[in-house]
Amino acid sequence: MSLTRAAGRTMLASFFVVNGAKAAANPTPLVGDAEPIARKVVPLAQRLAPPSAANYIPEDTKQLVRLSGVAQLLGGLGLATGLARRPSAALLGASMVPHVMASRPTRQMSGEARTAARSVMLRNVALLGATLIAAQDTQGKPSLGYRASSQARQVRRDASRQQKALAKAAKKQARSLDKTSSRIGKQATSHVSQITDQIESALS
Repeated sequence: MSLTRAAGRTMLASFFVVNGAKAAANPTPLVGDAEPIARKVVPLAQRLAPPSAANYIPEDTKQLVRLSGVAQLLGGLGLATGLARRPSAALLGASMVPHVMASRPTRQMSGEARTAARSVMLRNVALLGATLIAAQDTQGKPSLGYRASSQARQVRRDASRQQKALAKAAKKQARSLDKTSSRIGKQATSHVSQITDQIESALS
Protein backbone atom coordinates (compact mmCIF):
# COMPACT_ATOMS: atom_id res chain seq x y z
CA MET A 1 0.00 0.00 0.00
CA SER A 2 1.44 3.38 -1.00
CA LEU A 3 1.71 6.29 1.42
CA THR A 4 -0.25 8.46 -1.00
CA ARG A 5 -3.23 6.10 -0.88
CA ALA A 6 -3.08 5.85 2.90
CA ALA A 7 -2.84 9.61 3.33
CA GLY A 8 -5.65 10.25 0.83
CA ARG A 9 -7.96 7.76 2.53
CA THR A 10 -7.19 9.21 5.94
CA MET A 11 -7.91 12.76 4.79
CA LEU A 12 -11.18 11.70 3.20
CA ALA A 13 -12.17 9.66 6.24
CA SER A 14 -11.45 12.51 8.65
CA PHE A 15 -14.47 14.47 7.36
CA PHE A 16 -16.82 11.56 7.99
CA VAL A 17 -15.34 10.68 11.39
CA VAL A 18 -15.71 14.24 12.71
CA ASN A 19 -19.16 14.93 11.24
CA GLY A 20 -20.41 11.44 12.02
CA ALA A 21 -19.38 11.79 15.66
CA LYS A 22 -21.14 15.17 15.88
CA ALA A 23 -24.34 13.83 14.32
CA ALA A 24 -24.34 10.74 16.54
CA ALA A 25 -23.74 12.75 19.72
CA ASN A 26 -26.04 15.70 18.95
CA PRO A 27 -28.47 15.08 16.05
CA THR A 28 -30.93 17.83 17.00
CA PRO A 29 -29.40 20.66 14.87
CA LEU A 30 -29.63 18.47 11.76
CA VAL A 31 -33.21 17.29 12.22
CA GLY A 32 -34.74 20.29 10.44
CA ASP A 33 -32.76 19.76 7.24
CA ALA A 34 -33.26 15.99 7.36
CA GLU A 35 -37.02 16.03 7.98
CA PRO A 36 -38.16 16.53 4.33
CA ILE A 37 -35.82 13.79 3.12
CA ALA A 38 -36.87 11.42 5.91
CA ARG A 39 -40.55 11.80 4.97
CA LYS A 40 -39.72 10.63 1.44
CA VAL A 41 -36.99 8.08 2.09
CA VAL A 42 -38.44 6.18 5.06
CA PRO A 43 -41.70 5.01 3.37
CA LEU A 44 -39.73 4.04 0.25
CA ALA A 45 -37.17 2.10 2.29
CA GLN A 46 -39.92 0.33 4.22
CA ARG A 47 -41.59 -0.76 0.98
CA LEU A 48 -38.37 -1.99 -0.63
CA ALA A 49 -36.85 -3.67 2.42
CA PRO A 50 -37.69 -7.29 3.30
CA PRO A 51 -40.55 -7.57 5.83
CA SER A 52 -38.15 -8.81 8.50
CA ALA A 53 -35.98 -5.69 8.11
CA ALA A 54 -38.68 -3.10 7.39
CA ASN A 55 -39.83 -3.10 11.01
CA TYR A 56 -36.36 -2.04 12.15
CA ILE A 57 -36.22 1.11 10.00
CA PRO A 58 -36.73 4.02 12.41
CA GLU A 59 -39.36 6.60 11.51
CA ASP A 60 -38.13 9.23 13.94
CA THR A 61 -35.93 11.72 12.06
CA LYS A 62 -33.70 12.25 15.08
CA GLN A 63 -32.92 8.55 15.22
CA LEU A 64 -32.26 8.52 11.48
CA VAL A 65 -29.79 11.38 11.82
CA ARG A 66 -28.05 9.62 14.68
CA LEU A 67 -27.98 6.35 12.69
CA SER A 68 -26.47 8.17 9.70
CA GLY A 69 -23.85 9.69 12.00
CA VAL A 70 -22.93 6.30 13.42
CA ALA A 71 -22.66 4.89 9.88
CA GLN A 72 -20.35 7.73 8.85
CA LEU A 73 -18.26 7.34 11.99
CA LEU A 74 -17.80 3.61 11.53
CA GLY A 75 -17.27 3.93 7.78
CA GLY A 76 -14.72 6.69 8.29
CA LEU A 77 -12.79 4.64 10.83
CA GLY A 78 -12.84 1.61 8.54
CA LEU A 79 -11.61 3.69 5.60
CA ALA A 80 -8.87 5.39 7.62
CA THR A 81 -7.54 2.21 9.20
CA GLY A 82 -7.87 0.11 6.04
CA LEU A 83 -10.06 -2.48 7.80
CA ALA A 84 -12.82 -3.40 5.35
CA ARG A 85 -11.90 -0.22 3.50
CA ARG A 86 -13.97 -0.88 0.37
CA PRO A 87 -17.21 -1.83 2.23
CA SER A 88 -16.58 1.15 4.52
CA ALA A 89 -16.25 3.48 1.53
CA ALA A 90 -19.46 2.03 0.06
CA LEU A 91 -21.22 2.65 3.38
CA LEU A 92 -20.00 6.26 3.36
CA GLY A 93 -21.25 6.68 -0.19
CA ALA A 94 -24.69 5.40 0.79
CA SER A 95 -24.77 7.75 3.78
CA MET A 96 -23.99 10.72 1.51
CA VAL A 97 -27.03 10.26 -0.73
CA PRO A 98 -29.50 11.83 1.76
CA HIS A 99 -27.05 14.69 2.35
CA VAL A 100 -26.89 15.41 -1.39
CA MET A 101 -30.68 15.38 -1.58
CA ALA A 102 -31.08 17.59 1.49
CA SER A 103 -28.57 20.19 0.25
CA ARG A 104 -30.33 20.91 -3.05
CA PRO A 105 -31.25 24.59 -3.45
CA THR A 106 -34.96 25.39 -3.52
CA ARG A 107 -36.83 28.13 -5.31
CA GLN A 108 -37.90 29.68 -2.04
CA MET A 109 -34.29 30.53 -1.15
CA SER A 110 -32.85 33.97 -1.68
CA GLY A 111 -29.93 34.52 -4.04
CA GLU A 112 -27.25 34.26 -1.35
CA ALA A 113 -28.93 31.27 0.29
CA ARG A 114 -29.17 29.48 -3.06
CA THR A 115 -25.49 30.14 -3.73
CA ALA A 116 -24.53 28.79 -0.31
CA ALA A 117 -26.78 25.76 -0.73
CA ARG A 118 -25.33 25.07 -4.18
CA SER A 119 -21.82 25.19 -2.72
CA VAL A 120 -22.78 22.70 -0.01
CA MET A 121 -24.45 20.43 -2.54
CA LEU A 122 -21.36 20.45 -4.78
CA ARG A 123 -19.22 19.57 -1.76
CA ASN A 124 -21.55 16.69 -0.92
CA VAL A 125 -21.53 15.48 -4.52
CA ALA A 126 -17.72 15.61 -4.54
CA LEU A 127 -17.58 13.59 -1.31
CA LEU A 128 -20.03 11.08 -2.75
CA GLY A 129 -17.84 10.72 -5.84
CA ALA A 130 -14.72 10.32 -3.71
CA THR A 131 -16.29 7.54 -1.66
CA LEU A 132 -17.42 5.74 -4.81
CA ILE A 133 -13.87 5.87 -6.17
CA ALA A 134 -12.52 4.61 -2.83
CA ALA A 135 -15.05 1.77 -2.87
CA GLN A 136 -13.66 0.64 -6.24
CA ASP A 137 -9.98 1.09 -5.34
CA THR A 138 -8.13 -2.24 -5.49
CA GLN A 139 -4.72 -0.72 -4.59
CA GLY A 140 -3.30 -1.56 -7.98
CA LYS A 141 -4.37 -5.19 -7.80
CA PRO A 142 -6.75 -6.64 -10.38
CA SER A 143 -10.33 -6.76 -9.21
CA LEU A 144 -12.14 -10.06 -8.68
CA GLY A 145 -14.16 -9.43 -11.83
CA TYR A 146 -11.03 -8.84 -13.89
CA ARG A 147 -9.30 -11.91 -12.46
CA ALA A 148 -12.36 -14.06 -13.15
CA SER A 149 -12.58 -12.73 -16.71
CA SER A 150 -8.84 -13.24 -17.24
CA GLN A 151 -9.07 -16.79 -15.89
CA ALA A 152 -12.00 -17.52 -18.20
CA ARG A 153 -10.03 -16.23 -21.20
CA GLN A 154 -7.06 -18.40 -20.21
CA VAL A 155 -9.30 -21.45 -19.91
CA ARG A 156 -10.75 -20.75 -23.37
CA ARG A 157 -7.25 -20.36 -24.84
CA ASP A 158 -6.10 -23.63 -23.24
CA ALA A 159 -9.21 -25.41 -24.48
CA SER A 160 -8.65 -24.05 -27.98
CA ARG A 161 -5.00 -25.19 -27.98
CA GLN A 162 -5.99 -28.64 -26.73
CA GLN A 163 -8.71 -28.88 -29.36
CA LYS A 164 -6.23 -27.97 -32.11
CA ALA A 165 -3.69 -30.44 -30.75
CA LEU A 166 -6.31 -33.20 -30.65
CA ALA A 167 -7.45 -32.37 -34.18
CA LYS A 168 -3.84 -32.44 -35.39
CA ALA A 169 -3.21 -35.76 -33.65
CA ALA A 170 -6.43 -37.18 -35.12
CA LYS A 171 -5.39 -36.13 -38.64
CA LYS A 172 -1.94 -37.63 -38.11
CA GLN A 173 -3.48 -40.85 -36.84
CA ALA A 174 -5.90 -40.91 -39.80
CA ARG A 175 -3.01 -40.49 -42.26
CA SER A 176 -1.10 -43.25 -40.49
CA LEU A 177 -4.12 -45.54 -40.69
CA ASP A 178 -4.55 -44.72 -44.37
CA LYS A 179 -0.92 -45.62 -45.05
CA THR A 180 -1.22 -48.82 -43.04
CA SER A 181 -4.45 -49.88 -44.76
CA SER A 182 -2.90 -49.07 -48.15
CA ARG A 183 0.19 -51.12 -47.34
CA ILE A 184 -1.95 -53.99 -46.10
CA GLY A 185 -4.07 -53.74 -49.24
CA LYS A 186 -0.99 -53.88 -51.46
CA GLN A 187 0.40 -56.81 -49.51
CA ALA A 188 -2.95 -58.64 -49.77
CA THR A 189 -3.11 -57.98 -53.51
CA SER A 190 0.44 -59.25 -53.91
CA HIS A 191 -0.36 -62.43 -51.95
CA VAL A 192 -3.49 -63.05 -53.98
CA SER A 193 -1.52 -62.54 -57.16
CA GLN A 194 1.15 -65.00 -55.98
CA ILE A 195 -1.46 -67.59 -55.02
CA THR A 196 -3.18 -67.15 -58.38
CA ASP A 197 0.10 -67.61 -60.20
CA GLN A 198 0.84 -70.74 -58.17
CA ILE A 199 -2.61 -72.18 -58.92
CA GLU A 200 -2.27 -71.45 -62.64
CA SER A 201 1.21 -73.00 -62.62
CA ALA A 202 -0.10 -76.12 -60.87
CA LEU A 203 -2.99 -76.49 -63.32
CA SER A 204 -0.79 -76.10 -66.34
